[in-house]
Amino acid sequence: MSCTVSSGTLVGVDAHPVHVEVDLLRRLPAVVIVGLPGGAVRESADRVRSALQQADFEFPRKRVVVNLAPADLKKSGTGFDLPIAVGILVASEQVPITRLNDTAFFGELSLDGQLRRVRGVLPMALMAREQGLKRLVVPQECAPEAAVVSDLEVRGARTLGEVAAWMRDAGPLPLAEAHPKATARQRLDLSEVRGQHQARRALEVAAAGGHNLLMMGSPGCGKSMLAARLPSILPDLSFEEAIDITRVHSVAGLLDAGQGLVTQRPFRAPHHSVTAAGMIGNAALRPGEVSLAHHGVLFLDEIAEFQRSVLELLRGPLEDRRLHLTRASGSVEFPADISLVAAANPCPCGYLGHPTRSCSCSPGHIERYRQRLSGPLLDRIDLHVWVDPVSPEELARTAPGESSSAVRARVEAARARQRARHSNHKAQCNAQLQGDQVRQAAQPTSGALRILERTLAKLGLSARAWSRILKVARTVADLDGDERVDEPHVLEALTWRDHVRGRQ
Repeated sequence: MSCTVSSGTLVGVDAHPVHVEVDLLRRLPAVVIVGLPGGAVRESADRVRSALQQADFEFPRKRVVVNLAPADLKKSGTGFDLPIAVGILVASEQVPITRLNDTAFFGELSLDGQLRRVRGVLPMALMAREQGLKRLVVPQECAPEAAVVSDLEVRGARTLGEVAAWMRDAGPLPLAEAHPKATARQRLDLSEVRGQHQARRALEVAAAGGHNLLMMGSPGCGKSMLAARLPSILPDLSFEEAIDITRVHSVAGLLDAGQGLVTQRPFRAPHHSVTAAGMIGNAALRPGEVSLAHHGVLFLDEIAEFQRSVLELLRGPLEDRRLHLTRASGSVEFPADISLVAAANPCPCGYLGHPTRSCSCSPGHIERYRQRLSGPLLDRIDLHVWVDPVSPEELARTAPGESSSAVRARVEAARARQRARHSNHKAQCNAQLQGDQVRQAAQPTSGALRILERTLAKLGLSARAWSRILKVARTVADLDGDERVDEPHVLEALTWRDHVRGRQ
């Protein structure tokens, strides 16, 4: 007899439904897998054969034909081991077919019949629910990851024998429970930062509006220290955001065994030697650093040392908050709603503008160093701040600075105002506003508009810069609790835009 088992395959960070059709033909014994299987899928034949025999099942002495439908969708990964094995057992009438109704299977088999962890279990669970299925059977180690999906019965199994016994009603298959990995909030705290009042304010504005931030200053002045503390003042994750982050990390294989939802905003800090594939995604359509920082922070330390071609890849994601990746193996769309924080030295030696040390770089060297960051990329960074070295007197002070919890309270209040104001569209913070939404949200006064127009004409900034300055001004107004953007808000936003330019 033939049978059909529900499963799925990963395409980017989403799972697509796949029907595993198994038929046994009276021909020379062999296993034939059709339907655009990848290399790992083709190799599943040997793993399934050994796993069935180790579990004391008989492998059919017929030609086993496995069709992965739809046939025009490329299948990849090792998750088809379990559905193929279940299909063979049902087709050979070694287990009943009744359990196949409304159930999806996904998991890798070892040669001795053990079920191993696989990537992308959470997207698979989301897909199963969307398809109207009631159950999902996965390896026990990654079952808590899938159990966070409501209205879906997730069962975790350790071996193929347990799955077969459950299908014969000869043994239980325990229901998985969602239990997020216990993680405390970031231990790093803003109270550890002495001085740096201007940079701290820029960090607060960036967190409140989801804006991108560039910090420029000499080595050792605290740029990396400040950036590492940005997650400590960001709002707690919503359930939907946690699902989005966990889905990306699940596909990338970064979740620990037994972990459910990711409970903290990601903080990704790739080295400046990162390649284009590492930054946006590789040929296997795995997510890169930009997508791994989704709903979190992407920190580029010494940004001028990154390859310019790699940095230019950020222009699209910073504008659209999504990333379109096209490779020979296909085309996918990754989420990329990130807060970019970049740190740079002002010159090759790093001491241009230092209060006590002199710069040894020639004007030509400084100009070439600055040209590593293109104008279009800088145009997409809302806040530019110069970070001065902290004086010995400030370092010697024993009184800590304002804590992250106090700053986070103001940030959450500003975000709440933004969510209430943006309820008619999908934007969750000011940085996500597009087109006419910026003007509608800002409601600038006539005085604010006059200042903005005169300054932009004088500096020759682009229309994109106009929109981004208005977004920052809107965030400053939200922190102050004001309904409309007024002159002080625009003046502060312009200060952030021109702060580095004025120190050069």
